Parts: sequence; structure tokens; C-alpha cells
Amino acid sequence: MPVILGLLVAALLAYVIYRFYFAAPAQAAQAPARSDRGIAFLSNGMLFYRKHGGEVEQVHSPYAQEAVDRRERARDRHSWKQGTSFGVSASGGMRNFDAPDKPPVTTSATFEPNGDLLYFLKDDNIGGLFRREAASGKELRLLLRQNLHLGDINLSPDGALLAASSQQAGGIANIALLKSDGNNYREVTGGDTVDTAPAWLPGVPDRLLFQSQGLARNEQGYIVAQGHATIQKLDMTSSAVTPILDDARFDHLKPRVSPKGDLLFIRRPYEAPRYGFAAVLIDTLLFPFRLLRAVFHYLNFSSLMYSRKPLTSASGPAVQADMKNILLQGRRIDAEKALRSARAVQGVPSLVPDSWQLVSRNQDGEERVLATNVASYDMSPDGTIIYTNGQGVFVVEQDGSTRLALTGELVADVVAAAA
Repeated sequence: MPVILGLLVAALLAYVIYRFYFAAPAQAAQAPARSDRGIAFLSNGMLFYRKHGGEVEQVHSPYAQEAVDRRERARDRHSWKQGTSFGVSASGGMRNFDAPDKPPVTTSATFEPNGDLLYFLKDDNIGGLFRREAASGKELRLLLRQNLHLGDINLSPDGALLAASSQQAGGIANIALLKSDGNNYREVTGGDTVDTAPAWLPGVPDRLLFQSQGLARNEQGYIVAQGHATIQKLDMTSSAVTPILDDARFDHLKPRVSPKGDLLFIRRPYEAPRYGFAAVLIDTLLFPFRLLRAVFHYLNFSSLMYSRKPLTSASGPAVQADMKNILLQGRRIDAEKALRSARAVQGVPSLVPDSWQLVSRNQDGEERVLATNVASYDMSPDGTIIYTNGQGVFVVEQDGSTRLALTGELVADVVAAAA
């Protein structure tokens, strides 16, 4: 028996030595090298940045922190009114002075040629354009306006103009132009459409590509459906709009033009709204449960108002609800389901299926798929492509090889820096 135990111990020691001293170096040698390019990305409304060869760090905005501090001070000033007659509104209900305000979130970002980072921050009331100087790390406020909401900001090749998507009331979005210093804001598209993701055409300063979706409304003016995404070209001299890609079977998203003149875009299957007999039957069967849920939330709200105690624990469910309501490229994603079913990219789980493809189309109309499981992407001035599958950021090099740059959680958008 002691001999057998000795042999087992010796075998175990031999395995440990082999595993850590021989197998591990071999596996490390086989592991693909990571890209160390400069990258910025958005996650949960926060902006993160990595210098070339550096570590990932969050971009903290002094303006956003000041806004949070002001709200905290205002909440402290009114906290004594909670639970007193001063907390009763004119309608007889209770005012909730402890209602949490949403902090400013970053909606979009882009790099300037000198490495400075432009980004847009917004809360429920105010939006602003800011610049973070690469050399000093100082934040400069360029534009601040009530009810301004910009996304998809894109700097012109000469660095003089910004194109952006401007969100309007009623679900409309228009393409807007402004100088890179925040001046001369104007909108260049209109109509009952959602116009987003503007892209400049190299060498043609008066033309833009953008993504456009039509809106369908009912008799009361409410949006009941949104059409498939098309790619349009705007001639700003004549204000003419020309369709470039329009296929009712697909959404064509985030157009970009490479230095060689190839058109890049994300292609995914279009999901038309359906409300047939099956949907009616499901809604009918689920109506009692939805009614009970509504009653529970009403009672929970009343409990919070009058006793400041919820009817259920605050831990857990909120995070799971967020994981089931991720919005990527205008489509709501069940992140938990996606992480279980979608194909991983270089071992990194994906938030979107492999039907979300990054496609390159040359001037002869020939197409090739550059990557799958693409939630968002960007292209540097030299033509290098970076993209995300929602959990990782990848770099498509000039030779066509793909390397992992970094991993993160819920990466919604990526921004490529100059090489």
C-alpha cells in the first residue's frame, strides 16, 4: 500500500511539473498575439480608452461629476421634506425627493488626428460636446445645449467638421453638421425617418453616406413599426438623397468608405414586426400574469413611497433585467440568451449572432464578408478595422488577419485611433 501511494504521489508531481514547466510555455507560444492599438469603446454609457500599448482606463468627465454632485446637494437640501406635509403634492400624492437621477452618459466618441478625443455627454435634459486633450488629459467644453442629443459623431478627413445623428421628438433622427469646435450647428436631413451613422466620402467633402429607416405610425401618431435600414448618399450641394443599398430582407448599418473606395457596412436579417393570431393568443394567455405583475409593481411603489421599504429584495433582479434589455444597433438583445447560443470569436462570447456580418463591397459590386458576430465597428484613417462582438474588441489588420485587442462587458461601440 505505501508503494502504491508513493507511485501516485510521484505521478502527480510529474504531471504538475509537465503542466507548468513544459505544456504552459508551449500553449503560450501557440496563443495568438494581442493587438496593442489605441482604442476607445463605450460600455453601459461609460467611455473607456486605451493608448497604444497602454492599459484600459475609464475617461472620467469633470462635467459629469459636477452634475452628479449638484444633484446630490439638491437632494440633501430637500431630504428633510420627505414624510412631512411639505412632501405632499397639489394632487394629493407624495413627492419623491429621493428619486434617483440618471447621471450623464456618453453616447458617442471619435478621435481627432492629433489624438484628442471628442465625445458627447447627455442626461435627461442637457447634452454637450467635449474634448479631452491627449497631452494634458484636460476636458474642454465645446457645446452645451438644452434637449440636444447627438450620436454617431464622425469627424471629416480634414478635421474641420463633425457629422452626427441628432435625436428629435417623436422618435425622429436627422443628420446634423457642426464645426469641430462646436459652432455652426445645422441639420441637413429631415422627414419622418431615423437617419443615423453618417460617414464621410474620402476626397468628396460635400457628400455623406448615412443609414436611414422609415417610420410607420398609427392614427394617433404613435410609432408601430420601423422599416429596414438602408444606406443613402447625401449631396449637400444640391440636397439630393440617392439610395446606395436597399434590400427589404436586410438591415444595412454603419456605412464606412475605406481609403481604397470600398464600402463597408454591417448586414443583418431584417426582423419585420409581426402581430398575427399566435401573438394575439400569447397576449391573451399572459394577460392575467402581466396584470398581477403590474399590481405588484404598484404596491411595491406605494411601499417605497410611504415606508421606504420595497416588497422584494433590491439585489439580483435589476441586473438580470438589464442583461435582457441590451440595445445594440437599434435592436433589443437578450444578452443572457445570446451569450449561451451565439458563436464565440477567438474564445470570446458574442452578444450578437453570426448573421450580423461585416461586409466589404468594392466599386464593381463584389462583396466579401470580413467578420461575423459584429455588433459595431470602426475604421482608422489607414484602413485598419476594429470591431466588437459585444464582449471583445478585435483588430482586422491590413493583411486580413484578425487579432484580439481586449475584452470587456457589454461593449456597445468602438472607436479606432490613428495608428
